[in-house]
Amino acid sequence: MSSKPEQKETHQANGAVLPIVPVDCLASPDRGQLVEPSDFLGPDGDGVEVVVLESRANAKGVREEDALLENGSQSNESDDTSTDRGPEPASPLKETSFSIGLQVLFPFLLAGFGTVAAGMVLDIVQHWDVFKYVTEVFILVPALLGLKGNLEMTLASRLSTAANIGQMDTPKELWKMITGNMALIQVQATVVGFLASIAAVIFGWIPDGHFSIDHAVLLCASSVATAFIASLVLGMIMIGVIIGSRKMGINPDNVATPIAASLGDLITLALLSGISWGLYKELESKAYVNPLVCAFFIALLPIWIIIAKKNAATREVLYSGWEPVIIAMAISSVGGLILDRTVSDPNFAGMAVFTPVINGVGGNLVAVQASRISTYLHMSGMPGESSETAPRKCPSPCSTFFSSDVNSRSARVLFLLVVPGHLVFLYTISSMQGGHTTLTLIFIVFYMTAALLQVLILLYIADWMVHWMWGRDLDPDNFSIPYLTALGDLIGTGLLALSFHILWLIGDRDSDVGD
Repeated sequence: MSSKPEQKETHQANGAVLPIVPVDCLASPDRGQLVEPSDFLGPDGDGVEVVVLESRANAKGVREEDALLENGSQSNESDDTSTDRGPEPASPLKETSFSIGLQVLFPFLLAGFGTVAAGMVLDIVQHWDVFKYVTEVFILVPALLGLKGNLEMTLASRLSTAANIGQMDTPKELWKMITGNMALIQVQATVVGFLASIAAVIFGWIPDGHFSIDHAVLLCASSVATAFIASLVLGMIMIGVIIGSRKMGINPDNVATPIAASLGDLITLALLSGISWGLYKELESKAYVNPLVCAFFIALLPIWIIIAKKNAATREVLYSGWEPVIIAMAISSVGGLILDRTVSDPNFAGMAVFTPVINGVGGNLVAVQASRISTYLHMSGMPGESSETAPRKCPSPCSTFFSSDVNSRSARVLFLLVVPGHLVFLYTISSMQGGHTTLTLIFIVFYMTAALLQVLILLYIADWMVHWMWGRDLDPDNFSIPYLTALGDLIGTGLLALSFHILWLIGDRDSDVGD
C-alpha cells in the first residue's frame, strides 16, 4: 500500500473506526517536528487507537548494485523482507577487457573454424553439377548463410537480453520464450528462404537474360528446405547454449552469437549443397518432387504463425520484424552476385574458400558487439526512452573505440581479435590445401587489410545503428543484427574480390593462388 491512499483508509477494532496514519505523517522533513498526541484525541477527550503503517519509500541512491555476472539477481540491503516490493532493475555490466576477451575467445575460434569448414565445403561443392549448371545457387550461398544473422543471431541476441534482464528465470517464462521464438524463426526462415530464391532467379536472369522454370523451382525448393531445417536445428542449439551459459555464470551475449555462427555456416552450406544436389538429380525423372517440397514447407506456415501470435514476446516481431530480414537478405544476395561472378573466374581462384571465412568472422564479431550494446541499453529502460546510456546517435570513431565505457572496451577487444584469429584460420586452410592456395606475405597483407577494414567499419556502424534504432523506439535485438551481418557479407566479399583483383594486377596471383 502506498502512503497517500492509506491516509483515507480506516481500520476497525472492537467496533470503533480508527484512522490509519502512515509513519511519515508522524515525522516529516517539512514539519520538522512530531505530531502532537492531542491531534489524535477523540471528541470526548478519550484516546483513539492509531494504527501506524511503515511507508516503504524507495529512496533513490539506497540500492547497492551487483555486477550481472557476479550475481544472477540484484541484492537488496534493506532489512525489509516484505514481498510487496517489486524487483529492482538490473545493473549495467561490469566487465574488464580481460574477462570480455576470455569469454569471447573460445566461441570466436569455434565460429572461425566453422567458417573455415564451410569454406572447405564450398571449395569442394563448387565443382558439382548443380553448381556448374545452376550457377544461381552461388547467389543463394551468402543469402542463406546470412540467415544466421537474420534469424539465429537475432534469436540469440533476443534470448540473451531476456536472460540477462530476468525474463527467463521461471520454467513458465522459459517455455513461453522458447515456443514463441522457435515458431517465429520458422515463419521467418520459410518466407526469407522463398524470397532469397526469387532474388537468386532475378539476379541470375538480369546479366544473361536466361530463365528456366525448372531451375527456378529447384532454387525455391532448395532454399526453403535449407532455411527451415537449418533454423530448426540452430534454434534448438541456441536455446541450449543460452540456458547453459546462464547456469555457468557466463554472459550469453559473449558466446551465443558466435556459436550460432560457428555451426550456422557449416550446417546451412552442407544442407544447401546436399538438398540442391538431390533435387537436381530428380529433375529429369521426377520433376514433381521440387514443387511438392515447396508446397509442403509453405503449407506449414499457418501453424507457426498461430503459435507465434499467441506469445506476446514474439507477436510484435511477427508483425514488424520483416523489414530488416528482407532487406538484409537482398544485401546478402548482392554479395552472392559478386561471388557468382568471381568464383568461376581463373583470376579469382581460391575466392570460394576464403569468402565464408572473412564474411563469417566479421559478422560474428559485430553481432557480439551489437548484442552487448543492446543488452546494455535494455538495462536502463525501454526503446525510445531517453537514457544516459544512449546519449549519441552519430558517434565519432574516437568515442566508439577509445572511450572508457564498457562498449568501447569490448569494441577494442573484438578488433584486436581479427589479426590473430585470421592468421590461425589462414594457416588451417593452407595446411588443408583448401582452394589450392599458397600463402605469401603480400597475400596475407592484402587479406588482413581487407579483414581489418571490414571489422572496423562494421563496429563503427554497429555503435551508430544500435543507438539510432534505440532512439527511434526500435528494439536493436530484432533490427540491428540482420543489417550488420548482411553488410558484413557485402563488404567482406567486395573487399576480398578487390584484393584478389589487385593481386592479379601486380602479378602475385601465380605465387599466391596456385594451380
